[in-house]
Amino acid sequence: MLDAMLTRPTAGDYADYFQGYIDRVPEGDVLAILPTQCTRMQQLLGNSSEQQGNFSYAPGKWSVKRLVLHLADGERMFCYRAMCLARGDEQPMPGFDEKVYAANDGSDDRTLASIVDEYASVRAATVTLFAGFGPDAWARRGIANGSPVTTASLPWIIAGHDVHHFTMLQERYGLRLSN
Repeated sequence: MLDAMLTRPTAGDYADYFQGYIDRVPEGDVLAILPTQCTRMQQLLGNSSEQQGNFSYAPGKWSVKRLVLHLADGERMFCYRAMCLARGDEQPMPGFDEKVYAANDGSDDRTLASIVDEYASVRAATVTLFAGFGPDAWARRGIANGSPVTTASLPWIIAGHDVHHFTMLQERYGLRLSN
């Protein structure tokens, strides 16, 4: 199991689209990286106001709240795929349209704090899920959204997706970690 957590997945273990996410993840134990990302996100958003939560950097772009809920939704989908693979389900898994999910996420009617709490709960469940997989589960392969995927690639995709959006929150939304 340790090798799967420490070994960066290679091409063919995931859709080409995810290469940019995986490249963003630092070397190391991905299951140790995931909780630190959660802490960092909570620090970034913990002192943000509702006005900041409702901010979007350009017309038609997602608000901070919608972006964070997108992270939680995407992570749930990636975990669902991992669970299916780990449990031996050989059925191809569908994709999902993140724009449709975002348009129907209800984030406009929620507080930023409640969304950050949800994100943290999802991340805790993610770590617990992956930590429970044995060697056979980590090695399984399948098809998701018409492309190959391995159980072992999914925590790396989750971590890289998080890095991508954390960077956006800083660069495009102007949020900063407090010193």
